[in-house]
Amino acid sequence: MNFPTDLKYTKDHEWVKVDGDTATIGITEFAQNELGDIVFVEIETEGENLQEGDVFGTIEAVKTVSDLFMPITGEVTEINSGLEDNPEIVNSDPYGDGWMIKIKFDGSTDDFLSAEAYQKLLGE
Repeated sequence: MNFPTDLKYTKDHEWVKVDGDTATIGITEFAQNELGDIVFVEIETEGENLQEGDVFGTIEAVKTVSDLFMPITGEVTEINSGLEDNPEIVNSDPYGDGWMIKIKFDGSTDDFLSAEAYQKLLGE
């Protein structure tokens, strides 16, 4: 399993890539493996200010539908529109083209896990 070291991780299996006051957010390789074949991603929160823990969208796999939760408080500035026509990108490239949203935030990412700590969480 892949754990890019330039990303931060949450216990809820999201990844966060910080660039100044902007964060790109997606789900981890572990999460997409657990979900199975992803068939639909719905995110309609662009422009909204959301709190940590709020739902920012949903992801549908063959077996289940899951909510997507904000790992940090911020304003959703961009949605990956490519997922609308090609949701399976989350399965094939969860850390690249399969990103979900970009947000502007002013909080701290200190509570997120490093790649090594996330691997330990998973027992890898």
